[in-house]
Amino acid sequence: MTDSGPVINVEVPATGTGCVECLAAGGWWVHLRRCAQCGHVGCCDTSPAQHATAHFRNTGHPIIQSFEPGEDWFYDYRDGAVGSGPELAAPTSHPETQPVPGPAGGVPADWQTKVN
Repeated sequence: MTDSGPVINVEVPATGTGCVECLAAGGWWVHLRRCAQCGHVGCCDTSPAQHATAHFRNTGHPIIQSFEPGEDWFYDYRDGAVGSGPELAAPTSHPETQPVPGPAGGVPADWQTKVN
């Protein structure tokens, strides 16, 4: 793993409004998480692909923030702590009009049987 730069970077924007890897592969997610260091948006551990955790394992970037509207909690993979932190660069969540799970039109009808 590599780990360079600050653990939380309040200046870097999110990489988009959906899970980067799911969108590239035609997948779907339940909830979204944003890396507080580089802005990578990945899917949560309830989602089939668990890209936010995979991002941590691949990069060593330990802190994520919820990327859901109205949520601002942070999570630290190193110790499992949940807490608060500074306001990150916009956008701070996916659009409120984006469905959960998402993306629109990409979620299977039986999605509830496919979650972790």
